[in-house]
Amino acid sequence: MKRRPIVLSGLVAPLLPARTMAQRVFRIAWPASVPIAQWPPYAVFVDAMREHGWVEGTHYVVDSASYDGRAERIPAVVSELMARQPDLIIGSGTPPMRPLVQATKTIPIVMFAVGDPLGQGFVTSLARPGGNVTGLSTLDHGILAKQFELLLQAAPRARRVGVVHNPELAPHVLGLRDVETVAQRQGVHVRALVMRTPGEIDATFDALQREQVEAVHFMFQPFLNTGDRAARVAALALQRRWPTALGTATQVRAGILIGFGSSNEDLLRRLPHYVIRILEGTPPGEMPVEQPTRFYTTLNLKTAKALGLTLPQTLLLQADELIE
Repeated sequence: MKRRPIVLSGLVAPLLPARTMAQRVFRIAWPASVPIAQWPPYAVFVDAMREHGWVEGTHYVVDSASYDGRAERIPAVVSELMARQPDLIIGSGTPPMRPLVQATKTIPIVMFAVGDPLGQGFVTSLARPGGNVTGLSTLDHGILAKQFELLLQAAPRARRVGVVHNPELAPHVLGLRDVETVAQRQGVHVRALVMRTPGEIDATFDALQREQVEAVHFMFQPFLNTGDRAARVAALALQRRWPTALGTATQVRAGILIGFGSSNEDLLRRLPHYVIRILEGTPPGEMPVEQPTRFYTTLNLKTAKALGLTLPQTLLLQADELIE
């Protein structure tokens, strides 16, 4: 496994006096697709906060509510959390953001891995967002095209490729256009299918089978990060001997062939920069929205072997992590 070393700053002491003086426990609301305490990367956020002198339960509590990856449940979850009067909200991923920005113009909202916040109108500027929203965005549509390109490198004989997307997610709309441009350039036929909910997984696979696809690119959605759904998608695709691209390292470890994108762990280590400064008084609108600068390619060699694929050396050399 090749990973870039993380350098952590030791200059955290100046943040401590304000917390010890205030003697207040801040309430952070965090609507999420899974119960946040059950999400393994959450420990990265807790550790990063602790490195800055903020201890969970002593200086802050995280008030989470899960919508289980079901978009129709998000408004109720947002209303539930708003009723508890949080000091700050973490908008985790793209789906909860619109209900959040509609629910409050005063409570600070810190985005975490939100796709195209400028294009979707969540902020008016990345450099100076204004209002009550700032945080960490992603580059979803460019990332989705790159995932598709990597899938074609792994399965160069595939001429009919399924692309499973959700048109209700704005990054998917842009991403599908980019993917179709790549496919046209490569002489590949894209078979675009819609999947909005976990209940549609089986029907989607049946539709892909009817389309006689030879590989599948699943555009990431929150419900694919809950329970064993990524593993289930990977297993169903393997049964049909379809190479797959989906998400990042988390999904590849579950059995998907290829993932590419920013790291949740990197973003979670950066999240306290926003949370702490805002809770200590910095207006969120004065803090620039940050985009990831480091992206990772992950390959599952076990899945490749099961598919009978010999991955090209050029692709293996691009990998930051190899799952064996």
